This record gives sequence, structure tokens and C-alpha cells, in this order.
Amino acid sequence: MLKTRIVTALALLAGFLCILFLLPEAGVALAFGMVAGLLAWEWAGLMRVDAAGRLLFAGVVLVSCLAAYHQPEFAFPRLWWMSAAFWLLLAPLWLWRRWRIDANDMVGYLVGWTLIVPTWAALVGLQARNPWLLFAVMGLVWVADIAAYFAGRRYGRRKLAPAISPGKTWEGVGGAVAGVLLYGAIATLMAGYEPPSMVGWTLLLIALTAVSIQGDLFESMIKRQAGVKDSSNLLPGHGGLLDRLDSQTSTLPMAALAIAWLSS
Repeated sequence: MLKTRIVTALALLAGFLCILFLLPEAGVALAFGMVAGLLAWEWAGLMRVDAAGRLLFAGVVLVSCLAAYHQPEFAFPRLWWMSAAFWLLLAPLWLWRRWRIDANDMVGYLVGWTLIVPTWAALVGLQARNPWLLFAVMGLVWVADIAAYFAGRRYGRRKLAPAISPGKTWEGVGGAVAGVLLYGAIATLMAGYEPPSMVGWTLLLIALTAVSIQGDLFESMIKRQAGVKDSSNLLPGHGGLLDRLDSQTSTLPMAALAIAWLSS
């Protein structure tokens, strides 16, 4: 199993780097569009939708991405604001109340669309701005996950959300924040970037860390309600794409929105 996980991870990394640095703009949008379509297919599966419905929802997401691609200056910021509103206002209430989504539930489709299409727009928008910028933002989530895992394993005592994800602890959250702050300091130093406000920069990193954890918890809750361990078996040893990108769906649009605002 470990060997399978490593081989799959290396293949994913190689494919991701090729998309980032080798494909033209249209190729990047298409490649990430394929990812969005697969995410939609997995999400509809968590809703217990039949095969035809899963394909139909994937098609709706792909058409939405295509429409946004032809009007990025208009569509992308609005998609990111929509995502931010969901993760900052609705998702905390959703986690608290533990609402459910069911097959052919329009709310479920809308939530899935809100998770996936703005993420696609963030992937495309950040890559167009600078491929390394996209890599750095995704790296922030990876650092948060790794730091939370090791801090939680070593110091974890107080459960964060035992009914949703029993393994997560508040000590893990602290480790994630510390890891991201260190990562942010190193990244700004290497990039030669001077934040306009260190306090604001620190708060932004903490907010992105919190949102990444929320994205992980949200997908864990949806999977638990669906009675499955993984969103699919597309990735040998890793489950599905949604399992690997759950925190990215919450973090990438928020980061893209913040970067667009800082650059204006």
C-alpha cells in the first residue's frame, strides 16, 4: 500500500508540474477543467446520485468553467467572492448544524458547484499570474496538513470536532498555524516580497490556515454522512481527487481573492 501511495503521489506531482510549467494557457484551463469535472463526478457520488446524474452534474460544471474562461475578468472575482461567502458565512453554520445533502437535492448541487467552479477559477487565475504563486498557495495547504498531523500526533489531547473527524485536535490546529507562519516567512524571504503590513500578512496566513482546516472538516462530514471512507477510488492508495483537494477547494479561491485585492 505504501509503495502504491508513493507511486501515485509522484505521478500526481509530475502531472501537476507539467500543467503548471509546460502547457499553454488554454491547455492549463482544459487540464484543470478535467479535474473540475472529476471533482463534480465524485461530489455527485457522495450525494448518492445515479451514474447518469453524476455525468450530468460533471457536464454542468464543465460548461460553467468554459463560460467563465471566456470572461475571466468578470467571472473569476465573482466566483471567488461567492466561495468566500460560503466558507466564511455558511460553512461554519453547516458544520455546526451538520446538515445533510441527499440525492437530487438542489442545495447539494449548488454547494458542490460553489466548491468546484471557484476552485477551478483560482487554479487558472493564479497559474496565469505566476505558476510559482499557485504552487506556493497549494504548498501552504500541504504544510498546514503535515504540521497539523505531526503536532496532533505528538501533543494532541483536545478533540477539534470528534463527531466529524475524531483524529483532529486543537493542538494539531496550533501546529498547522505555526507551520504556515514559518512557511509564510520563508516564502516571502525567498520571493523578496515585503508585505504592506506584517500584522495583516500574519492574519491572512492564519485565516487561510483556518479555512483549509474547515475545508477538510466539511468534506469529512459529507463523506461520513454518505457512509464512505473515500470520495472515489480514482487514485490508487489515495482515494479520490476530492480527498486530496478538499482543503484546496476552500483555500485557493480565498487566496486568489486576497492576492487580487493586494495587487489592485
